[in-house]
Amino acid sequence: MQKPPDHAYPTHWEADVVLRDGGTARIRPITPDDAERLVSFYEQVSDESKYYRFFAPYPRLSDRDVHRFTHHDYVDRVGLAALVGGEFIATVRYDRIDDQGLPAKNPEDDQAEVAFLVQDAHQGRGVASALLEHVAAVARERGIRRFAAEVLPANSKMIKVFTDAGYTQKRTFEDGVVRLEFDLEPTEQSMAVMRGREQRAEARSVQRLLAPGSVAVIGAGRAPGGVGRTALRSLLDSGFTGRVHAVNHAFPEDMQRLRPEDVPAVRALREIPDPVDLAVIAVPADHVPDVVRDCGEHGVQGLLILSSGYAEAGQDGRERQRALLRQARSYGMRLIGPNAFGLINTAPDVRLNASLAPQMPGAGHIGLFTQSGAIGIALLSGLHARGPGDGGIAGISAFVSAGNRADVSGNDLLQYWYDDPDTDVVILYLESIGNPRKFARLARRTAAVKPVVVAKGARHNGTAPPGHAVPTVRVPDSTVAALMRQAGVIRVDTVTELIDAGLLLASQPLPAGPRIAILGNSESLALLAYDACLTEGLRPQRPHVLPSAATPDDFRAALAEALSGDGCDAVVVTAIPWVGEGAAVSLADSEGVALAAALRTAAAAHPEKPVTVVHLAMDDLAETLAAPEPAPEPGTEPGPAPAQSPGPAASAGDNAARSADPVPAPAGTSPFPPAPHSPPNRPRPLLPPGPPPTLSGRQQDPARDAEANTPPRPRRAPLRIPAYPAAERAVRSLAEAVRYAAWRREAAEPGRVPEYDDIQEAAAGADIERLLGRLTPDAPTGRSVPVPPQDAEALLARYGIHTRPVLPAPDPDTAVRAAARLGYPVALKTTAPHLRHRADLGGVRLDIAGEAELRRTYSELTDFLGSPEELRPVVQSMVPRGVDTVIRAAIDPAAGAVLSFGLAGAPSQLLGDIAHRLIPATDREVTEQIRSIRAAPLLFGWRGSQPVDTAALSELLLRVSRLVDDHPEVVGVDLEPVVVAAHGLSVLGATVRLAPAPATTDLGPRRLPVY
Repeated sequence: MQKPPDHAYPTHWEADVVLRDGGTARIRPITPDDAERLVSFYEQVSDESKYYRFFAPYPRLSDRDVHRFTHHDYVDRVGLAALVGGEFIATVRYDRIDDQGLPAKNPEDDQAEVAFLVQDAHQGRGVASALLEHVAAVARERGIRRFAAEVLPANSKMIKVFTDAGYTQKRTFEDGVVRLEFDLEPTEQSMAVMRGREQRAEARSVQRLLAPGSVAVIGAGRAPGGVGRTALRSLLDSGFTGRVHAVNHAFPEDMQRLRPEDVPAVRALREIPDPVDLAVIAVPADHVPDVVRDCGEHGVQGLLILSSGYAEAGQDGRERQRALLRQARSYGMRLIGPNAFGLINTAPDVRLNASLAPQMPGAGHIGLFTQSGAIGIALLSGLHARGPGDGGIAGISAFVSAGNRADVSGNDLLQYWYDDPDTDVVILYLESIGNPRKFARLARRTAAVKPVVVAKGARHNGTAPPGHAVPTVRVPDSTVAALMRQAGVIRVDTVTELIDAGLLLASQPLPAGPRIAILGNSESLALLAYDACLTEGLRPQRPHVLPSAATPDDFRAALAEALSGDGCDAVVVTAIPWVGEGAAVSLADSEGVALAAALRTAAAAHPEKPVTVVHLAMDDLAETLAAPEPAPEPGTEPGPAPAQSPGPAASAGDNAARSADPVPAPAGTSPFPPAPHSPPNRPRPLLPPGPPPTLSGRQQDPARDAEANTPPRPRRAPLRIPAYPAAERAVRSLAEAVRYAAWRREAAEPGRVPEYDDIQEAAAGADIERLLGRLTPDAPTGRSVPVPPQDAEALLARYGIHTRPVLPAPDPDTAVRAAARLGYPVALKTTAPHLRHRADLGGVRLDIAGEAELRRTYSELTDFLGSPEELRPVVQSMVPRGVDTVIRAAIDPAAGAVLSFGLAGAPSQLLGDIAHRLIPATDREVTEQIRSIRAAPLLFGWRGSQPVDTAALSELLLRVSRLVDDHPEVVGVDLEPVVVAAHGLSVLGATVRLAPAPATTDLGPRRLPVY
């Protein structure tokens, strides 16, 4: 990273951070203008804290002290402060020292002494830990590799800040002082500590918004109607358990309560004597700054801004939105919105509906986040239609519709839902992703414990939706989908698919494999389900077709038989209304209700396998299956609790080994393969009692749960079964569950990023710094620059990536000398942009055996295609025959660092047959990447050809991934073609692009994004 000139104020060090209690603080460098703030801050620090800082009574700062602590060169002497409400709450500074502990004279000295001071009222909020992360990053940027700190033994809090940071450290005790020295190079432990603190802090900040003890609706009108009054009405109708106040400066002075709601009414927030946790703001945008100021001064913890007129309204609105965010964060508040639809929490001890939704959704275990109010309405309505009421299949735990999401985003909700015991499935509707690298990291971690289902809007137009100031995606939508799946995200296309997948994932256990049993009383409907399974890549068995007059008992017996067999991993039940005479249950007697009871009984006996239902014209069946299980009648014993499932990982391998590929039926015969022999039931393992894990289930980590202060609540096995009006919808949702289950099993044993002894990371970094200094002075700001070919080859060689030499051939004589130097046979190629890699246009001539043939070929090339100046011919030695491939790595501002692979030529350029993985890629991921392209058989001996060296290809992909991951300045690598032979490979062409590294990345200290 290039350093700014000494004494220049480093704006990229400024950051907003979330503290341990969920509040926010601003971290920035201290400047000479902060003298009064520093003095005021010091006056509010206790004598004990001053003693711990200076090792002696130090009641006040002298003018010399103030000057010293506010004047820095931002290289050898740096001071950072944490601010809330524009005032200092903590400071940290470092001074570069030499080996003797004296002020450094040599810029090569790489050690600094560091010291903190935190205001007593803010101790315990994690301020010092956050400052340590940021000052360590600053020090590394300035060439400091080690911190030293002297602490009094009684100052246990500060000692703990250092020892808990995760850095490699040394501790000594001398002259009554504890001396701590620690390296600043990030370690696996220090990164884990930082990520853990980030998760707990951001989750806590969301929890404060979702579970307030008191709410003030600011802008509640005097007359019914309007946004504010509607939000107030929703809040009261939901049964909110906390205190509610209505605030409007237009209320009469003698008005005490708002009628007919009968809630306290005040003209200004300061008139409320009690603390306010959440302010719901519904006033015109021009009045919002005054309201936010009042909220900050009153100590409000969070804001929900329903008001519009911000970034969605154009450039002026965008600036208004940025100012709003700065103002809210200056008071330590987080905000949802502006232009938000609202938030909902169905927990019985909260019952919060601070939204414009007219009805409180049923309580359940689906977490729902949207960036669009319209989509939020559609999702809430769709879920309500599929399972209304508390405890139904479609119940939600929490709902947030963030509008322009200037602050709180889907990433924050992922942090909260990661270990929220009341949320089993996460559903996200996103129109933009503000911090894609962080999203991929959080989504992968969350998906490892519960499903994350995402629908992405604004996929193809290349622009962010109004109100979303984020980088646009330059990679195709198919690439984004592939990268999401790599992170374990279940990507769907429509709102309907979001609901379909969410219902199955929230109610059914994890399938152990792709083998699907189909049963029902309609052969046609079963055939549709069978075809849908094949389309989705599942392995359907021959359907068990019951008579059209089958009774609920027949269904129960058939489902029990299918579930008890070893040959299936999931069951699809198809049902149509009863047709025939003498039925035990008629349509008038609620046939659907009886059938639902029968299916529930069978499913409850085998909770380890998912069941889904496809129905036609049986709405009562779907409604009954979606509703909570009826409570046992008084005096009756509840049914036996089902045994806990052994989980997906335990049986997946065994089941997969018994799976068989479906065989198409010959023409004129039944479309189904022969029914397999049903083996006898396997004995079930003895497991501890308890609920079976659903798709969202995870083994609880007591230490983590205790640390996060979110103990899991026990839940009995769900007996709700999702029902769909179309076979394709049911099977698609089941297929997503199967693919997600497979990802979960693979994620349990992740791959690794190999270490290669020949990689010269430090030397490559020095090369990059030198090249940037030489190439970028005249380049436009923010633009990447191409690296000259020889420098690119040398840089790649630092990572063990060796390219075949290419010699220019501007005339026939030079071409002959180049060929003699390389040795025959050689290739003659053009490098003009319009002919590069276009052998089909005659720009590449191979296997030239001698001088005469080379001169003749050179003459033909220039006669047919153009002059040497236009063609730019080069000579290169021939390599062993193989398969031409292409490897690319690029930094996309919205997708992050992406590694791409495909076959060169038509497969990748014409058909788009390219596989993508996020960087850093593991050995397992690149192996899957190679096999995932449609043309992969050409690499593995298709139609009798010789297989190529895919192990060497995997290693090359991993080396490219390491180069881009180690050096964020490398924004593009293009290797084409890479000829993969039976033994080894050859890189025939390579280009590299560089750009100054971004000031901050997701690997740096935690910080809130600014859009």
